[in-house]
Amino acid sequence: MRAKEPLSGLVLAGVVYLLLALKGHSLWVSHSYLLSLVTFIYLAAGAGYLLHWIFTWRGMGFLASTVAWSGLILNTVGWALRWWESHQLGYGHIPLSNLYESLIFFAWATMAVYLFLELKFQGKILGTFVAPVASLIMAYASFGTNTDIEPLVPALRSNWLTAHVITCFLGYGAFAVAFGMGIVYLLRPHHPSPKSLWQYVPGKETLDNLMYKLILFGFFWLTVGIITGAVWADQAWGSYWSWDPKETWSLITWFIYAAAIHARLTRGWTGKRMAALAVIGFFAVLFTYFGVNFWLSGLHSYATSS
Repeated sequence: MRAKEPLSGLVLAGVVYLLLALKGHSLWVSHSYLLSLVTFIYLAAGAGYLLHWIFTWRGMGFLASTVAWSGLILNTVGWALRWWESHQLGYGHIPLSNLYESLIFFAWATMAVYLFLELKFQGKILGTFVAPVASLIMAYASFGTNTDIEPLVPALRSNWLTAHVITCFLGYGAFAVAFGMGIVYLLRPHHPSPKSLWQYVPGKETLDNLMYKLILFGFFWLTVGIITGAVWADQAWGSYWSWDPKETWSLITWFIYAAAIHARLTRGWTGKRMAALAVIGFFAVLFTYFGVNFWLSGLHSYATSS
């Protein structure tokens, strides 16, 4: 695997952070300002990927990847700074406890999964579809939620919080990338014209294979997330499973992806069917994440306070 883009991204992230530190006359940059900036960095990466796709300019592909890596690194730094700031305020908790913090990690997981695939398979065009999704997640986090650092409610004061949220969102990030590939698969012609931009997109067989592997990866982490959540629930509320709306929809999401894997293994489902299930599954993820918090009442209601 080539390491030029990650190293270039690290250098670019260092330069951006240094400029922000000099502007603020402090070594410590505001985490909220830094994470807001990441929104536009991911958007710039998406624009770069699009230009690379349209004009087949290899240099632009390298630049887009560099920008994407710098965004991921700054996303990590901003998340770590928020953790540090929580200790300075006397709260001292990992930033995974409310809607803003979970969205930040959601965007991070989505870009981390994509950039790992990009390194492994050396394809950059799919970043056109993934980077804007991460940018939208960051935009909603920065401009649509409460960014204040607040003390944890008693139910969240558990080490199981870290295990549960991280595993769930690693799964969500993989499902987000699989969703993007599913959309690309459904839009890409079987035999694109030599003059069509689709000729530069990976073939349908490659897309199908990557999509299935992402579903497997996400399914594993979602399963671990549900298990750790059940253990946490038993400690916090005295019951492993209470059919809370979020628990119910997590199980529905789990069954959708389980059905996709089962159909692949036993029925040989590929192509449009798998792409459709990748899309449907991600809509279930979004409802589990947003819909339950905003439209259904239950124990998992941290988002409503934001």
